[in-house]
Amino acid sequence: MIAAGKFSLVKPTIETPFKIDFEWWKTHDHNWRVYLFSFLCADHQHVFEKVGDQSWIDWIDPETAEVTQVDGLQHILMTHCALQPEFVNSTTTLVDAVFRVLLSNGNTPISPAELSDRVNKPADTILRTLSGPRVYQGIRPAHS
Repeated sequence: MIAAGKFSLVKPTIETPFKIDFEWWKTHDHNWRVYLFSFLCADHQHVFEKVGDQSWIDWIDPETAEVTQVDGLQHILMTHCALQPEFVNSTTTLVDAVFRVLLSNGNTPISPAELSDRVNKPADTILRTLSGPRVYQGIRPAHS
């Protein structure tokens, strides 16, 4: 689904890159920050308990030098917590594992073929899960 009421005519393949659409989260799940908070490492959970709901920071894109404001929770999750060795492990569900890999990858789009090695699941299983009618955790094709 591209936007409310609009569907993509392009059928994803195992080579189609997927990403987390944080805008989807904000419009479809009012508890999205609670979910992201649960992925923080213990040190950062302690820090963000004190910060509250909103913590915007200036972020400089290392490739373009463009400065944008980003959610501090998302930023620390992707730049620190998601890089910890046990962030993705063998007991993580498929959707959570894909979500965690995307976070650890800085939400750079990645295909089911590439995800397969990282989550130890067949690429076609990942594709069927992510390209079905339901959007799981905001994970959508990068072109949408």
